Amino acid sequence: MIDVSVVIITKNEERNIKECLESVIGWAQEILIVDDESTDKTLAIASQYKAKIIARKMDVEGRHRNFAYAQAKNLWVLSLDADERVTKELQSEIEEALDAKTKYNGFTMPRRNYIGDYWVRYGGWYPSPQLKLFRKDKFKYEEVGVHPRAFMDEPCGHLKSDLIHYSYKSIEDFLSKLNNQTSREAQKWYGQNKPMRLGRFIWRTYDRFFRSYIGKKAYKDGFMGFIVAYFAGLYQFLSYLKYRELVRKLTLNSLSPEVRGTG
Repeated sequence: MIDVSVVIITKNEERNIKECLESVIGWAQEILIVDDESTDKTLAIASQYKAKIIARKMDVEGRHRNFAYAQAKNLWVLSLDADERVTKELQSEIEEALDAKTKYNGFTMPRRNYIGDYWVRYGGWYPSPQLKLFRKDKFKYEEVGVHPRAFMDEPCGHLKSDLIHYSYKSIEDFLSKLNNQTSREAQKWYGQNKPMRLGRFIWRTYDRFFRSYIGKKAYKDGFMGFIVAYFAGLYQFLSYLKYRELVRKLTLNSLSPEVRGTG
């Protein structure tokens, strides 16, 4: 057994959790699941693998993750999402890395991202190193609701074996998650009271597309690469549109019925 706690954040992950758990069972000393009120079979499946389960409703993603890592009994944490899988090669490398004399506070690992059964190699999607293995006393997430940044005291090591990530089950799933993420991005901007201008976001939409498609060579992935680059640009524009809609809605709600014209 490796003295590491695998921490998995879940919410209705019955389609993913079994394979995720099977990739760490038998070698990780602790498997801890922090579950956000799942209503499917996620917890029933997890219990079959004797995972420790803690129920906690997701509030702010960064805060939720920091809470989860604090519950781990081991100093070292391997943070996984339910749609991620640890390969045998990565397992062996983690075991070697967690030598008692290691000078590192954490390790990045390359992540191999899939859309359906297609491995996306370009557009910045690979190797896309992720800081997933760390000492819990040296690491924390920024406590924001979407795309929180990770902070860790140096030094940081780098593993070479891939973490498998089944990012999106299909294009439909990609669109569904894009819709959810852009809604949360708009809410984050509103909470931060950031100045937002249409011209800036038209520019950022085109910039993100061309940086992905040309600069990061998404075109080498063919039509799938075009989709990846197009959605990268669309993310910016959709977030802006939803931000504008949110501002307008909340502004109207703050006015009296007479001013709104509804009295």
